Amino acid sequence: MASPKTPPSSAAASANSHSDVATELILQEIDAVGRRLEAMDLKITDLSAASTSIWADIASFQHKVTDLDYHLTNGEGQLATLPERDSELQFLCAKITDLEARSRRDNVRFFGIPKHKEASHVMAFLRDFLPELTGLIFSPSLEFQWAHRITPPQ
Repeated sequence: MASPKTPPSSAAASANSHSDVATELILQEIDAVGRRLEAMDLKITDLSAASTSIWADIASFQHKVTDLDYHLTNGEGQLATLPERDSELQFLCAKITDLEARSRRDNVRFFGIPKHKEASHVMAFLRDFLPELTGLIFSPSLEFQWAHRITPPQ
C-alpha cells in the first residue's frame, strides 16, 4: 500500500536547515584552510629563497676565511724571517758604506779657490795649478778622471 506523501514537518525542515548551515560552515572553514595553506606556500617559497641566499653567503665567507688563513700563514712565515732579514740588511748597509768609502779614497778636495778662476776648463786649471801650489814637478803629468766645482754649503 502506498503511503500518501505528507508534507514535511517543521522539525524535518529545521533539521535540513541546520544541515545546510553546518555544510556552509564546513565549506567556509575548508576555504579558510586553503587560503592559509596558500599563504604558507608563499612564506615557504620566500624562506627557501632566503635559505639559498644564506648558503651562498656562507660559501662566500668560507672562501674569504680560506684566503685570510692563507695570507695570515704567509704573513706569519714572513714575520718569522724578519730577524734574518734585519741582520742581512745591516750587513748590506755596512757593505754599501764600505764601497762608498772605497770609491772616495782617490778623491781630493780643495778649499778656498776663488770662484771662476778655472774658467770652463777645470781639469786644465788643476793640471797647471797643483804643481804651482805644491812646488812639485809631476812626471808624468797629472791625470784626472773627473773634476768639478761644488758650491759651498749655505
